[in-house]
Amino acid sequence: MSAVGSLRSIVLECADPGPLAEFWSAVLDRPIRQRDDDWWSLEPGADGTQLACQVVDAYESPAWPGLHGEQQIHLDIEVDDLAPAADRVVEIGARRLTDVVDPGDEEWQVFADPAGHPFCLVT
Repeated sequence: MSAVGSLRSIVLECADPGPLAEFWSAVLDRPIRQRDDDWWSLEPGADGTQLACQVVDAYESPAWPGLHGEQQIHLDIEVDDLAPAADRVVEIGARRLTDVVDPGDEEWQVFADPAGHPFCLVT
């Protein structure tokens, strides 16, 4: 079976796209490609997928942990070493949603970006 299409963008809703795009630019080490009043996007990654930030009037950040699907989506960011990566994302604007670090084959911890979107750092 052939694909209908390919993933082009992941779009994060927010109140102010500039600071959110700058945060994700620093996390992913991707330059900002487009800056408009209501849409900022990063350069696509090796797979061609871009991350974009779009203004939504009366934006409300997702609840975490959500009880009824409020979160709907989150990003997993693969890192080599959890502790320094965690310190770095907090330094550039993330906040920890939990201090729990799940040990095992993969360590992970949950954060929120500056607009409140949950994401995990995963080894």
